[in-house]
Amino acid sequence: MLDLVLNAGPVVKLVLLILLYFSLVSWAIIFYKASIIQKAIKSSDRFLDFFWTKKRFDLVGQGLKEFSNSPIANLFREGYHEMLQLQKKGDDDEPGDFSEQMGMTEIVGRALRRATTQETHRLEKYLTFLATTGSTAPFIGLFGTVWGIMDAFHGIGQTGSASLAVVAPGISEALIATAIGLAAAIPAVMGYNHFLNKVNVLIGEMDNFSQEFLNIVERMERSN
Repeated sequence: MLDLVLNAGPVVKLVLLILLYFSLVSWAIIFYKASIIQKAIKSSDRFLDFFWTKKRFDLVGQGLKEFSNSPIANLFREGYHEMLQLQKKGDDDEPGDFSEQMGMTEIVGRALRRATTQETHRLEKYLTFLATTGSTAPFIGLFGTVWGIMDAFHGIGQTGSASLAVVAPGISEALIATAIGLAAAIPAVMGYNHFLNKVNVLIGEMDNFSQEFLNIVERMERSN
């Protein structure tokens, strides 16, 4: 196979280099995202246990440093920070103040939605490259194959011989590009689908936590 690659034409070699780049970057992203998402899942599970055990926002806020990898902990941080800011303003608000008109629950809800969007973008970072690799690598490889076959037939025309000994080497070189394209695309597609599923699970957990958080805030607001 190495001889086929080395003996390929310049265009096919360029295609193979592009596919090699896509493949190496995809594998780097796969290993990186596997680590990041796994940490996010474990840290989020630990934070939820911690949150429902403490049951007090101030106590939960004091232990947030232990859950730096958890997107749900980051949601709590933003929501709790917004609550503290509103409580500090408290009596300083003038009648008709915008925050007073909206209410604490709505303002905290906006903060949670903003934090959810930020965490979603962080979790989905680099996944588009995997999707791009999965969708384009086979076509790039196919382009190299078509070009290689064109070169092979051009060589047949020059030599005037269509024997298997003349045709086979050129066709073999051309098909290498398609094989490399598939080798780059298949892991990328599998990695993209796997990580997207994990991210969607985390997004669902963030949405559920946000709703629970807002329910607690609403009860606190009513009691006051």
